[in-house]
Amino acid sequence: MFSDLSAQKEGSSLLCRPDSEDQGPVFERTSMAYSPCSERYSVGERSFNRQYAHIYAARLMQMRPLLSERAQKKWGSDVVIKKLCDLETGVQCCIVGTLFKRMDLQPSILREISEEHNLLPQPARVKYISDADELILEDELQRIKLEGKINRDKCVTGSVVAIYGVEKNDGKFTVEDFCVADLPPQTPKPALNSDRFVLLVSGLGLGSSRADSMLELQLLVDMVTGQLGDKGEQREAATISRVLLAGNLLSQHIQDKEASTKAKYLTKKTQAGSVEAIRLVDEILLQLVASVPVDVMPGQYDPTNYILPQQPLHKCMFPLSSIYPTLQLSSNPYEATIEGVRFLGTSGQNVCDIQRYSSMDNHLEILEETLRLRHLAPTAPDTLGCYPFYLKDPFILEECPHVYFSGNAPAFDSKLIKGPDGQEVLLVTIPEFSSTQKACLVNLRTLQCEPVCFSAFSAADEDEESGMNVSH
Repeated sequence: MFSDLSAQKEGSSLLCRPDSEDQGPVFERTSMAYSPCSERYSVGERSFNRQYAHIYAARLMQMRPLLSERAQKKWGSDVVIKKLCDLETGVQCCIVGTLFKRMDLQPSILREISEEHNLLPQPARVKYISDADELILEDELQRIKLEGKINRDKCVTGSVVAIYGVEKNDGKFTVEDFCVADLPPQTPKPALNSDRFVLLVSGLGLGSSRADSMLELQLLVDMVTGQLGDKGEQREAATISRVLLAGNLLSQHIQDKEASTKAKYLTKKTQAGSVEAIRLVDEILLQLVASVPVDVMPGQYDPTNYILPQQPLHKCMFPLSSIYPTLQLSSNPYEATIEGVRFLGTSGQNVCDIQRYSSMDNHLEILEETLRLRHLAPTAPDTLGCYPFYLKDPFILEECPHVYFSGNAPAFDSKLIKGPDGQEVLLVTIPEFSSTQKACLVNLRTLQCEPVCFSAFSAADEDEESGMNVSH
């Protein structure tokens, strides 16, 4: 009888509401000053009546003074800087111009539909470079073929460079040396007295065929909101002061499926897969924004304009989370200052495009190259779609960031580089979460970055005990 009474008392105590003293410690999340700086990527009047030649002219006009100054620092103040129309055969000089790479393998819709050539559609390629490519430098009036000490395969169309050499009798310019604009001026990073983190995530890929992707994503949400781990891990989670989602909230599978159905859901009583995927995104964001500020960038497969700069996703797609002031819908490219640390980055389209049209394969190397070229997307508008800007090229970097990132990369990587004037920049390639289950934590105090891995193992697949792993 006593055992029954004790069991009843024990059961009733388990069902009782816990005392306030037993609730454990409460960790306050560190708040940080935030200032968005993406106004330059906002497209007001959307007119496509202008020619794309204007953006190349504006780019060269903006960057010519920078390259001229850089050339004089490298080759001496007495170096002769000429335009192509003033070239003299056999006379050494410096020229500032825009690179153009003529590529036989570059896809061309005009070539494919040409009846006189009767060509079949070109197969998709990983790389479009070949030994027959030619490198050309052009300015406002003329162009000239280049040869000599310049890496043709590494260069991409749209890069503004300064070259030093001489024009030969065959009409080609022999390059003896060249230089790029290098890193722009940088505002010093403030000294922080404690560790504060920004979590970078990209490629959630909602709407894919993987059934376990939501489990891994929920694991990430629980970690950020402090519902996962012991007191020590919850204390660490409280130091995550902002979350940045760098594009591709939806999966490519959604886009391909809807393209193949030819929008039949508009005429039948069916619903597009993207509608359900966006609803899942809203539910995920609702959990996050209730606990931490979140920036959301669009990506290649998200429901916004396709060409760069991509405008912010519309808040009407997120009826649950958009009522929170902690949700910030941003453009792609993204630029903001967080606690005095300047962040700049894209969802990865610019890096992937350069990878296809150059010999560079490593995303981190391409990221550094664009920073030293002082241009976010040099291949736009040649092979990467962008808006036909008329007076100014917004992709030119006027201020050096402290953190420069690219989303939807095949793997995580980071590197701290230094500029000629003491600039320090953390380069980060954010892995695609849907395929790698990894995110990145950036420490604003030390400018160091580390990956965070979320994994879920199925006993049915691996004949092991099911479990989850969160590792730094």
